[in-house]
Amino acid sequence: MSAASPVDMASVAPRPARRRKRSSSFFGEALILLRLVLEILVIAIFIVTFIVQPFRIPSASMQPTLFAGDFGLADKQSFEPEGLFSHLLPPARIARGDLMVFHYPVDPQLYLVKRVVGVPGDRVRLRAGRVWIDEQPIAEPYAFYKPAVANPFRDDFPWLPPVDPALAPPWWSQLRHAMHDGEVTVPEGQYFVLGDNRNDSEDSRYWGFVPRSAIVGRPLLVYFSLRPPSEETRPASLTHRLHEDLSHLRILR
Repeated sequence: MSAASPVDMASVAPRPARRRKRSSSFFGEALILLRLVLEILVIAIFIVTFIVQPFRIPSASMQPTLFAGDFGLADKQSFEPEGLFSHLLPPARIARGDLMVFHYPVDPQLYLVKRVVGVPGDRVRLRAGRVWIDEQPIAEPYAFYKPAVANPFRDDFPWLPPVDPALAPPWWSQLRHAMHDGEVTVPEGQYFVLGDNRNDSEDSRYWGFVPRSAIVGRPLLVYFSLRPPSEETRPASLTHRLHEDLSHLRILR
């Protein structure tokens, strides 16, 4: 058998080297991609742990401000007395009218979103669905109330029925001692909250005050909504549906 010519050897010899080069290049790119994914993951964990808290609106209790099916983010630093960035951005004082995300006092595993109506020291009552603070009615342009079937506990709070299965039992007992002259006084370190949809909201009227330790933060924005389009404005194309979904992105104030 004759020896291979120089031309034949030249055409065969470089191939293993090219395979090794391609393999090395592939693993190098994979490592870079893995590092990028890990960096993004670390940043995401940091943001969710210290800066924002995702939340979802499960009911119509906050309409027309927030709708059932809305997904949003809350700023965890806004109400934090000693937040991670408190030396740069001092936390805002919790005031009447603020939106607030907090752990549900009855079940701390759940997050709720309500409106701050009473701050520590306020004397709160409702008359015909309207909120009074320290014997003065307050303006609430965000609140929705529609006269319905008489419900003195809902519309003329505080009104204590003998037995009401809608009330959290500890709150029923606390309310008996907190009522004075048709009002309740918000204790130090706690807040009285209501849903903007006053006809259809389980809030401080039904389960009591929100302690300062249960507050998570202030809602920042709604980034996605599962609200179905109405029959009148139901989009006829995917483009229209995408435009409608993007229109749900909104900053909360």
